[in-house]
Amino acid sequence: MTSRTDVEAGLRKEMHQCITDAVDQRRDDLSDLLQGLIRVPSQTGEEGAAQAVVAKRMATDGLATDVWEPDPALLMPYADHVTMAPGFAGRPNVVGHLAGSGGGRSLILNAHIDTVEAGVRSAWTCDPFGAETRGDRIFGRGACDMKAGLVTHLIALAALRDAGVQLNGDVYVQSTVGEEDGGAGALSAVLRGYRADGAIITEPTNLAVVPAQGGSLMFRLRIDGRSAHACVRDEGVSAVEKFALIHQGLLAFEAHRNREIDHPLYAAIENKVPINIGVVRAGSWPSSVPEWLEAEGRAGLVPGEALDTFRESFLTEVDAVAARDPWLRDHPPAVDWFGGQFAPVEIPADAPLARAVQNAHVAVAGTEPPVEAVTYGADMRHFVLTGETPCLMYGAGDVRLAHHADESISVSEVVTATKVIALTVLDWCGTAEIGLRTRWS
Repeated sequence: MTSRTDVEAGLRKEMHQCITDAVDQRRDDLSDLLQGLIRVPSQTGEEGAAQAVVAKRMATDGLATDVWEPDPALLMPYADHVTMAPGFAGRPNVVGHLAGSGGGRSLILNAHIDTVEAGVRSAWTCDPFGAETRGDRIFGRGACDMKAGLVTHLIALAALRDAGVQLNGDVYVQSTVGEEDGGAGALSAVLRGYRADGAIITEPTNLAVVPAQGGSLMFRLRIDGRSAHACVRDEGVSAVEKFALIHQGLLAFEAHRNREIDHPLYAAIENKVPINIGVVRAGSWPSSVPEWLEAEGRAGLVPGEALDTFRESFLTEVDAVAARDPWLRDHPPAVDWFGGQFAPVEIPADAPLARAVQNAHVAVAGTEPPVEAVTYGADMRHFVLTGETPCLMYGAGDVRLAHHADESISVSEVVTATKVIALTVLDWCGTAEIGLRTRWS
C-alpha cells in the first residue's frame, strides 16, 4: 500500500519537475531579457532608462507594479549609511507584486539595477553594452553584477506561472537603485513598507548560500610634509614617504585583525578584513618635495563588529604609527570618514530561509550548496537591520568578474539559479496542492 507520505513526496517531485521544465523552456527568454538589460546602461545615478524596461516587463508579466523615486527626506536620518548625492530624480525603484491567495509566508526577491562605470574601453575585448554571446556566456557591464540576478527573479516567477502554480504567500520582486554606493534604493524600499518573512538577494555568489556579509568603511587620510626644491630634497619632508609609514602600519593592523577573527564562516577566507588604498593624490610639481598627500581607502569588517568601535581602533593604530616618527608625531595625520557605511550583518546559517534555499539547491543540483560568508558589503544589511527581515544572498556568477573589463556570466548557471529561486518561492510561500493535481493527472 502506498502511504500518504509517499504520495505527497511523489506529487512534490512532479511539481518540481514541472517548474524546472518551465524554466528550461524559458531559457531563450532569459537570455534575451538579460541581453536587453545589458544594452541599456545603468551606471549608478543613471538608472532611469533601465528601470523603464524593468517596469514594462513586470507589467507584461502581470505583476502589480510600484514605481517611485526615493525620498531624500525619509533617507536623511540614514545619511551616514547611504549616498544621497546626486539625488534621486529620474532614478526610480521598481517593485512588482505577485499577490498570494493567503496563508503563506511572504518573500522579497531583490536585485539592484545599477552598475559601476564601464571603465577603460580598450580593456574590453567586446562592447561593454553589446551583450555579446560567446558560447554559454553573455558579456557586458552588469551581466554578473547583477542584472542576471534580476532576470533570475523575473523568469522564476514566470516559470511558476507557466506551471500553473498559485502561491499562498505574497512575492515582491524589487529592482532597486544605488546599491553600488550604499544602497539608498533598497533602504527606500524598506522605508516604503516593503518588509516580509524573508528576503533573497541574487548577488553573484557562485551558487553558494551566503547568510553573512562583511561591512566596510571609506576613509580619507591627510598627511602634511614640508616642501623644498627637488635639488635639495633632504631639506624638505616628503608627505609620500610619511604616508608609506602609515600604509605599512595599516597593513600590519590588517594582519593582526585577521589573526584575531575566529568567525566560522570566514575561516577559509585568507584576508577577512582587507584594508585597501584606492586613491592617492600628492604634491603639485614634479621638481618639488610633496608637502601634502591625500589617500582614500576602504576598510573591511566582519559580522559582530561595531562601526564605532572599529573607527576608534583604526584611529588608535594611525596615532600609534605616527607616534613612532618624529615628524608625524608633531604633524599627526588627519582621518575622516565619507560615503555610505556598510555595516556587517548575518543571519543564522541554519535559519529557515537558509534551509529553504539549500533544499531547493539540492533538488535542482543534486548536491549540497556551499554555505559561505563574503567580505564585501551589500544591501542585505538594510533588510536585516532596518527592515527586520531575515535576508541572505544566493545567485549565479562570480563576484571576481564584477567591476572588471569583460564582465560575463554563464547562462546555464543563471538557469540553475532560476530553478533554485523558483523552488524556494514554492516552498517558502506555499501552494494549494489541489490546484496542481489536475495539471499532472
